[in-house]
Amino acid sequence: MSNKTVVETVTALVEPILSEHNFELYEVEFVQEAKSWYLRVYIDKEGGITLEDCAIVSDQLSEQLDAADPDPIPQAYFLEVSSPGAERPLKREVDYQRALDQYVNVSLYQRIDGRKVYEGYLRQLNPEELTIEYMDKTRQKQVVIPRAKVAKARLAIKF
Repeated sequence: MSNKTVVETVTALVEPILSEHNFELYEVEFVQEAKSWYLRVYIDKEGGITLEDCAIVSDQLSEQLDAADPDPIPQAYFLEVSSPGAERPLKREVDYQRALDQYVNVSLYQRIDGRKVYEGYLRQLNPEELTIEYMDKTRQKQVVIPRAKVAKARLAIKF
């Protein structure tokens, strides 16, 4: 079974479990690292995910996977259920919407004003661009970044 099919199958199995607990699915990935396979399910909820939340989803999803016939993942793998973390990537439009007025780190494919990385507050966004408010030494500035130039974006922790 392809990685894409595993992700689709697991997504279909986990959605009702998450819905029952008012959690949301952030991402499912099925990846090989060294010689082991990992099925990672990232979940979230308003106020953040707890270790207990992860255990509940892990137990219920394990039961669903064990009961599935045919087995959606015939090879041995490790199941990991976790939160996307404090510095979670911004991938979907909903992630960007939730990050409005949050502190973010944005890496670019091409430099804008001599920089390939901006860290600051996401102040505005639309389908074409992001506006980041950042500090340049002691001065507060804004930069408008075309979305096509964004290589990666994530929440960041301000120190």
